[in-house]
Amino acid sequence: MIHEQNETRIALVTADLFPDLYIDDHPLRDALLARGATVDAVRWDDPAADWDGYDLVVLRSPWDYQGRHDEFLAWTRTVPRLVNPADIVAWNTDKHYLSELAAAGLPITPTAFVEPGETWTPPESGEWVIKPTVSAGSRDTGRYALPEDLPAAQAHVERLSAAGRTSMIQPYLAAVDTAGETALLCFPDETGAMTFSHAIRKGALLTERGERTGEYQEEITPRIPTEPELKLAEEVLREVPGGAERLLYARIDLVPGADGTPLLLELELTEPTLFLRYADGAAERLADAVLRRV
Repeated sequence: MIHEQNETRIALVTADLFPDLYIDDHPLRDALLARGATVDAVRWDDPAADWDGYDLVVLRSPWDYQGRHDEFLAWTRTVPRLVNPADIVAWNTDKHYLSELAAAGLPITPTAFVEPGETWTPPESGEWVIKPTVSAGSRDTGRYALPEDLPAAQAHVERLSAAGRTSMIQPYLAAVDTAGETALLCFPDETGAMTFSHAIRKGALLTERGERTGEYQEEITPRIPTEPELKLAEEVLREVPGGAERLLYARIDLVPGADGTPLLLELELTEPTLFLRYADGAAERLADAVLRRV
């Protein structure tokens, strides 16, 4: 790829579902263009892509990789100047990482894992969420009340196991229906330190029992995080393998536990929606971080 000297070229990685990028990434694209960069939306599996021709390759919406996880991870290892880096992607796209964070003493949503071939011993009662460890967008995720929904819950786990996938079993936290989730977005500042940028509230997705199917509409509004939420986000970032200073972005999803204290639901370091349209200056902050990384 021939380009003028000193021209900064950025690839924003997507999938064929979003050839012009997901709408949430348009502000980032526009902020980079306004700063004089050349920006291309490129499918991660595009055989014609010249990844060596970019100064930075930024993962954004490659949301078809879940069924091709090994292929996707292999691709990340071949791409120079990829952010977030390939080893972080491998660690973060399998939610077994939650057990590592729990072992480090962080308060996570209580999670049990059922590996392929293992027998699941269901709880006797309560509402529970079942989902695979490799997924995105709440695919293959369901909410079940036990014992009423026991056959459907068991069938869900068995189906995932038969496909060679690990199931996660988590209690359904009632605060999701009222307080919702808090997603904190962090980008590196001028020193390279991961710094809080903005936060949003996400309403409940699993509003009905059973496995979620079809399209869904997220209920998103801006939110000011509490001091305990900010503190937990900082603690989570300190546990990122190799150091959080290697990251270009991080999304820390929290939910109130039974006593109201925040619990980590997910740490999103691969391809999270960054909700750039919900906070003034967010896209500009990220664009500046991109160009500093270059």
